[in-house]
Amino acid sequence: MKDSNFLKENNARQFWHPMAHPADSMANPPTILTGGEGVYITDVDGHRSIDAVGGLWNVNLGYSCQPVKDAIAAQLAALPYYSTFRGTSNDKAIELAYLLADFFGPDGMTRSFFTSGGSDSIEIALKLARQYHRIRGEGVRTKFISLDRGYHGTHFGGASVNGNAKFHNAYEPLMAGCFHIPGPYLYRSPFRTDDPAELARLSGGMLEREIAFQGANTVAAFVMEPVQGAGGVIVPHPSFMPMVRDICHRHGVLLIADEVITAFGRTGAPTGARHWGVQPDLMCTAKAITNGYFPFGAVMIADRVASVFEEDESGLGSVDSGYTYSGHPVGAAAAVAAVEETMRLRPWENAALRGPELKAGLQQLARRYDVIGDVRGEGLMCAIELVSDRVAKTPVGKAMPLAFQKAAYEDGVMIRVSGNNAIFSPPLVIKATHVQKILSATEAGLQAMMAA
Repeated sequence: MKDSNFLKENNARQFWHPMAHPADSMANPPTILTGGEGVYITDVDGHRSIDAVGGLWNVNLGYSCQPVKDAIAAQLAALPYYSTFRGTSNDKAIELAYLLADFFGPDGMTRSFFTSGGSDSIEIALKLARQYHRIRGEGVRTKFISLDRGYHGTHFGGASVNGNAKFHNAYEPLMAGCFHIPGPYLYRSPFRTDDPAELARLSGGMLEREIAFQGANTVAAFVMEPVQGAGGVIVPHPSFMPMVRDICHRHGVLLIADEVITAFGRTGAPTGARHWGVQPDLMCTAKAITNGYFPFGAVMIADRVASVFEEDESGLGSVDSGYTYSGHPVGAAAAVAAVEETMRLRPWENAALRGPELKAGLQQLARRYDVIGDVRGEGLMCAIELVSDRVAKTPVGKAMPLAFQKAAYEDGVMIRVSGNNAIFSPPLVIKATHVQKILSATEAGLQAMMAA
């Protein structure tokens, strides 16, 4: 490895970072990480911190998951790569599909289509939704509806259904036929209600209205995260996703659950859909499927959708889409090990314990610091929304969250800031002592921010 002086000198000089302005990365060089163990990360200067970001929502089992590391090494020695395009396969991809059918069976999902990550999974799901309707003779069903503030990746299809203009303004025009409805974001709801159940009903009514306005026979799918992640950890009322499921079913619209973040335990249940008691038609996964150790994803497909493709005799059911690394044997081996370890450890149970502790601690801080406008969370997905005026709900300026993040990191915890939200998504294997440290570092960040 190059020494620390070389790394610091060249940080962001040749490397453009995702989700960042190149000039900003050069002016404010990113933290250089060189090690990880358990729930801790270490930077180039030897500073050790709890990773309250969990990599990027994906290192559910921490940085010392030896079964996944061993599986990757063994597969590299056996078969480092081969294509799964028509005519060839590999043993680990087959094993993984069988395992995923077991894990996602309670969600009604029995088929897998492998991808290289979350954005890929969304793209494939959108294609499969349109193709499903075309096979059934309803080729005019091409439109998609999604939620404001929803995040569905960075490809053109995903960017088109994203509910935040930040992620697509620079790349327009995007895919036609994509529409958005107000989501169940209670803190900044466009509806005059402070009742989450009423907000869920109103948002569901907007979906029904939009389907009718567009013409139900033209809508292919509704796309949603069970809990909105990048949008600021927006947790719907428990009635919302079941209501959406019913609306979609009545109008022949497919329900695509974007579980890139929520699958494999983050909400306190094995999947986000299961958390709300819903069976979607298509489910997008990635991130924790390999614990973040290898780029990999999967679109899970319900029986009722799969049968339309598998029973097709017209040729329209041929899935003429995929990626060079779909079903990559090393990624599949990593996923087999990660999913088996997830099933063994049942980390969603720990998330269901630690999450409420974290949320309650953040709520206590909100009672002492007026700069916290809202606290949201479900399982180990939590966020605080930072405001300069609680009554007006005015977001704090850009510099203040950065001061918060810097101070919290110096105090020993890496916390992600996105806009005026501080987001917490630590590994699902954290302990109560780690939660307390996250809270104390959060307070240190708040104090530094208010002093800035």
